[in-house]
Amino acid sequence: MNKVIPGILEKEWSEIEKKLELAKSFATTVHIDIIDGKFADNLTFLDPQPFKKYSGDLFLELHMMVENPIDYLKPWAEAGFKRFIGHVEQMKDQAEFVALGQTLGEVGLAIDGPTQIEEIKVKLEDLDAILVYTSNRVGFSGPKLNPQRLEKIKELRNKSDIPIEVDGGINDKTIKPAFDAGATRFVATSYVLNAENPYENFIKLNRLLGKNGS
Repeated sequence: MNKVIPGILEKEWSEIEKKLELAKSFATTVHIDIIDGKFADNLTFLDPQPFKKYSGDLFLELHMMVENPIDYLKPWAEAGFKRFIGHVEQMKDQAEFVALGQTLGEVGLAIDGPTQIEEIKVKLEDLDAILVYTSNRVGFSGPKLNPQRLEKIKELRNKSDIPIEVDGGINDKTIKPAFDAGATRFVATSYVLNAENPYENFIKLNRLLGKNGS
């Protein structure tokens, strides 16, 4: 099922909470980006505990741009997160990450902009999702979509009917090309929750997918 997911990438809890309050009025799922300052040249809020407050209102999805993402699974699951997406580039054992993640919720693997899909070493059918970063490199909110990244989505779609999530430069101009390439989940960070009217932009993206909102 196609789904637009508001994304949050912030350094301070006050900003995250402000956006969670916004998102819960119109969305059912929120994508939380965490960055440890090692995987990418940025550092976000990294304490899972305050999110517990929202785990009953929203399906919380965690995008881990961190070294050894397996170390983050249990603490964030205890805070109410239900989907865990870790990057293969900083993962010692993909099969171990997937096995533990699936005891806690849904689990997916992510590939950064330059990373090829051959770096995914587990069977696609063992995953709940794949995330393809569709800008140049992960780490910051607001980059432009790189059309070349859509080729990886097409290749994945030819191999599997797995949910494919796209993150990086998703807006009203890029969501349809990503959809046409085979993506089914669309993380919109700046375009939705940094907008003057987040609800209006969220609905616009859904309408471009032929939906009324979610």
